Amino acid sequence: MVRTNKKGQLKLQQMIFMIVAVTLLFSIVGLFFVSLALSGIKEDAIMLEEKNAMLLVTKLANSPEFSCGDSFGGTRINCLDLDKAMALKENIAKYSNFWGVSTIEIRKIYPAERETICENSNYPDCNVLKLFSKEQNGFSISNFVALCRKESNNGQIYDKCELGKIIVSYEKKK
Repeated sequence: MVRTNKKGQLKLQQMIFMIVAVTLLFSIVGLFFVSLALSGIKEDAIMLEEKNAMLLVTKLANSPEFSCGDSFGGTRINCLDLDKAMALKENIAKYSNFWGVSTIEIRKIYPAERETICENSNYPDCNVLKLFSKEQNGFSISNFVALCRKESNNGQIYDKCELGKIIVSYEKKK
């Protein structure tokens, strides 16, 4: 006859139950800490995208496609050549994915005027130049710039600079 030790079996079952319970407890605590650590990653990614957007806005203002360069009497920082920007608008299809943004817009702030979109027919008597515009569901970053162009008055050519803003919009990443 085999004699079973009921107290031993009960102790063994209790120990197995406690091991399973402790394992589940540590698993739940571990999942909580992992989810807590991963929750900050999305905010960090958004903050990094916004920082990159701000750096791109400054970089765009000083890029060869937009910058005044030496054509306005010395090197200027954050100076956009509106004549170049208008020429670029005509060929923007080649650049639509070059910068990785959804919208690039240049606005004249001062002197204040009624909002008019720049076209070849009304340039330079306009104040909003939309280089390209895709659907926007993200965020926009802007930077103040000097908007310069060549003007002519009584046969004299001079530099005319106004205060403006370059606005870059990004799509929100999912």
